[in-house]
Amino acid sequence: MTKDAEAAMQQIIELATTYVLDVVGALAILIIGWIVAGWVANRTRNAMTRAARIDTTLAPFISNVVRYAILAFVLVAVLAQFGIQTASIIAVLGTIGLAVGLALQGTLSHFAAGVVLLVLRPFRIDETIDAGGQLGTVKEIGLFATILRTPDGLFVYIPNGQLLNASIKNISRNPTRRVEVVVGISYTDDVEKGLSIARSVLEADDRVLKDPAPETMVIGLGDNSVNISMRAWVAGGDYFSVLTAMQKAIKQRYDAEGISIPFPQRDVHIIEHKAD
Repeated sequence: MTKDAEAAMQQIIELATTYVLDVVGALAILIIGWIVAGWVANRTRNAMTRAARIDTTLAPFISNVVRYAILAFVLVAVLAQFGIQTASIIAVLGTIGLAVGLALQGTLSHFAAGVVLLVLRPFRIDETIDAGGQLGTVKEIGLFATILRTPDGLFVYIPNGQLLNASIKNISRNPTRRVEVVVGISYTDDVEKGLSIARSVLEADDRVLKDPAPETMVIGLGDNSVNISMRAWVAGGDYFSVLTAMQKAIKQRYDAEGISIPFPQRDVHIIEHKAD
């Protein structure tokens, strides 16, 4: 082998060794950084969840910010492993960030909406909300979307921008709620008796609050019935159980007291034409 060939081979071996070491080092930094980012994010989330003075609503959002911040530093370290200057890396990342920002304007708007939701606090973790017709319990407010769990156990992913622009009803925020059941009685029944029975049903339930006091009233004269409203204030967590209990109890009491609950009926008259 000539001296030129030997020199070329030696140079190739040196370059290969250098780049292999750089690649191995970059992979090691990337893997370790990825693991560390996940570990720190989880520790941050757990610490914020356990802290009594910190709202648990902030935990998922802050932990995600911490994770992506660490990954950004890891990316800089990986590029520096190949000899790229830090100033150049920052300039490149700035250019990439601008390009990505322009391409993902909608996604970044969801991030901004998430920040606004955390500042305004229209809902918190574990509160039940109705957002634009979507009912569910808030499980997480993320960087770009909020996760709900519906009463029937479905996973719902709502982008923060869409959620911010929706009309939000926070069902869990207030400690008490008013339950209302409307029941119709026949025009031939005694209205005062119907109201008295309805009041007794409300008073018999210990979950009904005394203040504000429960109410019963005639709210309309329908086509087929006199409509009576039963209204009572209860603790927020008792709303659905009291609602169903009131409906069952008033039906049973009216049946026992001989008061009918009418329903629309139609008389059909059949006229028979005899053949000539």
